[in-house]
Amino acid sequence: MQQIILYDTTLRDGTQREGLSLSCEDKLKIARELDALGVHYIEGGWPGSNPKDAEFFQRIGEAHLRHARVAAFGSTRHAYRRCENDANIRALMDANTPVVTLVGKSSLLHVEQVLETTPTENLAMIGESVAFLKSAAKS
Repeated sequence: MQQIILYDTTLRDGTQREGLSLSCEDKLKIARELDALGVHYIEGGWPGSNPKDAEFFQRIGEAHLRHARVAAFGSTRHAYRRCENDANIRALMDANTPVVTLVGKSSLLHVEQVLETTPTENLAMIGESVAFLKSAAKS
């Protein structure tokens, strides 16, 4: 029998609507409700992006979720930096979650014009970030 794994992005992607702002308490309540529904993974937000998300990651461990595992969302390391010295990677580590979700660029337009790097460096950014977080026991 195949199992369907649920990964919910309400606390990050779901809050990007204009005029919507959740407090840390709101996010904690929603996380508890998602857990009660049996959701397997809850993406908590982008640690380090704002004080509210930082507080959420500090407090979610006290929520004693029964089913769900909380994921921290973030980007790969910056171009030409080491993972050990990168603010994005550090914030993901400091979130103290069992799971990390990374976004990496696949569009050459984004790689060259947004990240301002080369395709080779972009692939290194992705590979090294995944390897670094995996070595830290993040799934």
